[in-house]
Amino acid sequence: MFRGKKYKDSAKLVDRAKLYDPAEAMETALKTATAKFDETLEVHVRLGVDSRHADQQVRGAIVLPHGTGKKVRVLVFTKGDRVQAAKDAGADYVGDMDLVEKIQKENWFDFDVVIASPDMMGVVGRLGRVLGPKGLMPNPKAGTVTPDVGRAVTEAKAGKIEYRLDKTNIIHCPIGKASFGAEKLTENFNTLLGAIIKAKPAAAKGQYIRSCVVAATMGPGIKVNPLKLDA
Repeated sequence: MFRGKKYKDSAKLVDRAKLYDPAEAMETALKTATAKFDETLEVHVRLGVDSRHADQQVRGAIVLPHGTGKKVRVLVFTKGDRVQAAKDAGADYVGDMDLVEKIQKENWFDFDVVIASPDMMGVVGRLGRVLGPKGLMPNPKAGTVTPDVGRAVTEAKAGKIEYRLDKTNIIHCPIGKASFGAEKLTENFNTLLGAIIKAKPAAAKGQYIRSCVVAATMGPGIKVNPLKLDA
């Protein structure tokens, strides 16, 4: 695989054989973030569970103390009194069947988070085939199906992220921008990992956190010591 000069220079800053403490991992990741744009730091956590079994699913949502640094566009499916509550909280788009039709007919996806009040799920369910693969389908576990749409919008705008296992039993999540600095990124990291550890399924056997890697958008992966996490 071809690697650019910047990547190779960044890779020299990382000890591939070392398991870093979280704070040190963040500081090292920031040294590798040399792109001209504000790179995102992402965490990749491999868990000792089998996502094929319903009793070993790991999924939830958490508000990061310092947000993600990303401007989040929120779409809300609701009606009645909740329409104004969603707008007051800062939702970018609010509606019901009109938005369903716009997505179906125009293939429109100019949003990052979808929230729905429970009375709308019968309608929103029709979009499962298009929203599901994009990870946008509202879900009660993630707090995106709720009667309190105003609060859900506020949390989404504040940097609420959803974590869920992929088919290879890995969770991928952003934890902020390089411009945040190591201290804020470490706090976001600890909050996310704390939530993942708390969500450990009773059916999980053996070591729960098998590996954890943090990386800037254009940088190499930095291994974080799972023994420092797996409480």
